[in-house]
Amino acid sequence: MANYYTDHPEIAFHLEHPLMKRLVELREKNYEDAANGIDYAPVDYEDTIENYRRILDITGDVAANVIEPNSESVDLEGPHLENNRMIYASKTVENLEQTRKAGLYGVSMPRRFGGLNVPNVVFSMMSEVISAADAGFQNIWSLQSCIDTLYEFGSEEQRAKYIPRICKGETMSMDLTEPDAGSDLQRVMLKATFDEKENCWRLNGVKRFITNGDSDIHLVLARSEEGTKDGRGLSMFIYDKRNGGVDVRHIEHKLGIHGSPTCELTYKNAKAELCGDRKLGLIKYVMALMNGARLGIAAQSVGVEQEAYNEGLAYARERAQFGEKIIHFPAVYDMLSRMKTKLDAGRSLLYMTARYVDLYKSLEDIQRDRKLTPEERNEMKQYSKLADAFTPLAKGMNSEYASQNAYDAISIHGGSGFIMEYKSQRLYRDARIFSIYEGTTQLQVVAAIRYVTNGTYLQVIRDMMQSKVSDAMKPLKARIAPLVDLYEQAVNYVKEQGNQDVHDFLARRLYDMTAELIMSLLIMDDASRAPELFEKSANVYVRMTEEDVCAKSYYVMHFSEADLPAFRAE
Repeated sequence: MANYYTDHPEIAFHLEHPLMKRLVELREKNYEDAANGIDYAPVDYEDTIENYRRILDITGDVAANVIEPNSESVDLEGPHLENNRMIYASKTVENLEQTRKAGLYGVSMPRRFGGLNVPNVVFSMMSEVISAADAGFQNIWSLQSCIDTLYEFGSEEQRAKYIPRICKGETMSMDLTEPDAGSDLQRVMLKATFDEKENCWRLNGVKRFITNGDSDIHLVLARSEEGTKDGRGLSMFIYDKRNGGVDVRHIEHKLGIHGSPTCELTYKNAKAELCGDRKLGLIKYVMALMNGARLGIAAQSVGVEQEAYNEGLAYARERAQFGEKIIHFPAVYDMLSRMKTKLDAGRSLLYMTARYVDLYKSLEDIQRDRKLTPEERNEMKQYSKLADAFTPLAKGMNSEYASQNAYDAISIHGGSGFIMEYKSQRLYRDARIFSIYEGTTQLQVVAAIRYVTNGTYLQVIRDMMQSKVSDAMKPLKARIAPLVDLYEQAVNYVKEQGNQDVHDFLARRLYDMTAELIMSLLIMDDASRAPELFEKSANVYVRMTEEDVCAKSYYVMHFSEADLPAFRAE
């Protein structure tokens, strides 16, 4: 029987990364849950990893044998509106029931609340597997990760009130954007006023483009400070659907991810609770929420990258033209090899980013109970910086790779790929949103570029160049060395121009080079430890990086302020 986890040993490989031991040590806090009598808590490192494997095996089984078979029906039916309420597609309801029965909710939460205490890297693996089955359903399922923000910033009373409900399978949403506030969330105007009589907050206004907008529990960004117009007047609130006061006014008709309801909501004196402190909603809490969401989209993207590759490979093996299977045509196996290497390199970047997030978040959690040692504080600072630097790379590159792999899957299918009966067209439609929501690729460039110009990424790359690789990878590493020099020259050239427009115009090329060099080094490390899985991808990806870094560095080094007018629309 198919299993979307065990069918792809490349996923399990990442559970064996050297950083996992430190991650588990911090996450399990000396296995205190087992010592305190929680019978399903692991007792040591090996038991913890085996526990992760069991959870992933269950996820892979549900994904392959429930969610994927339902995906076509969900895509055709989609959600609909009845009496100002969103109604899921019938097979989405079945997906929700089966994932609840399998215990796949609240998975990142502490066991004292009924959670499974899995780290972000394992949650990302689960997200990838579910996305491969149906990216639209992954949106609904993965929004349970909003509870991480409530756990981090809410009160102990709020944790006890809401987290067990998510662990039992209730759904969540993050209500951020409005008709006049998309990427620019400082313009949010949904009004929050304190009701002295009822001792609660009341929310009034409209939210738009809210994924899973009729969920059970919402985290809502609203303007709590009267007379303000910027981010300093915004706070985060918890809205419980049980209290009423929010209607679904409209469900968007979208190009893809049809099973994921995108709603316009009207708040009418809706009762809400303040989450955390006033005026920190955008400045602190949404940033944490968005970083988690961006990692979720990276995982969603990797899932679609995998499924697009699977579809292209299967068709190429079966389809014959001119008396030969098309998989033997150089033009086709070139596409397939690029699809596979983007998948492997993108997945490696995703899971490295997730590990960095886990390491600093685990130390932050420990800090709630005791003072960190100076060494632990330095460790937390180091991994926090790496997580912040790697997240926009993981989200931006994987969302672009998902679209590219889905595009190539259609190309391999030829005319059949354009026919609705074939899955590749749905993957292509689904993938297109990944580089738009939770921050476009252009915004990921904005988030990353300071780490380009301040030398953070260059230092990361130089440090990675010092790590040992297998003998088979040494020639590839030697080919990367001159590319690093080209990259450094290009970065310095842009800084020397002293022109912000030139800096912004060339930023995307610097971003791409950064990510490709880092992913080349990651995939070489993977291939050194598991050549049977990754050696081919390492060879292909390094060549792709050579092709791209040489071209882009040449472009950057031959561009100046005088060239800008040729590109301006007006």
